[in-house]
Amino acid sequence: MKTPPNITAARIVGPLVVEIEWSTGETLRADLAACVSPPFDALIEQDFFARMTRDEWGHGLDWPGGLDMGADRLYELCREQAGLPTAREFGAWMQRNHLSLATAAETLGMTRRMIAHYRTGSYPIPKVVGLACKGWEVQSRGAR
Repeated sequence: MKTPPNITAARIVGPLVVEIEWSTGETLRADLAACVSPPFDALIEQDFFARMTRDEWGHGLDWPGGLDMGADRLYELCREQAGLPTAREFGAWMQRNHLSLATAAETLGMTRRMIAHYRTGSYPIPKVVGLACKGWEVQSRGAR
């Protein structure tokens, strides 16, 4: 099974904003302002924030003193802020509609394996799949 995306490169592009290149081929921005509560309140200090590095395996971003943020959370945040579907939203859609991997696959006309990848976040969810989930949900509510 493929693992969640790794960070291949990251650079600061503004106050509390990082542009991240992912192993998926995507380049997305994360505004970390929403994450500024303890212990991440240290990021407010511009000099501290500027000392960000990518961990050697691409599993997260690191700051001095052991402060780090995992790639899985950053990827979810990036996609969410870009208006793209996330694994968490996809899993919630399945749960809300009482769909198993097999029934979600049948509903969307996809393979069970691809649904599993989307649910775990190991593959990015195409925007069209996110829209199909929303459309299916609206249509199924109307049928009730």
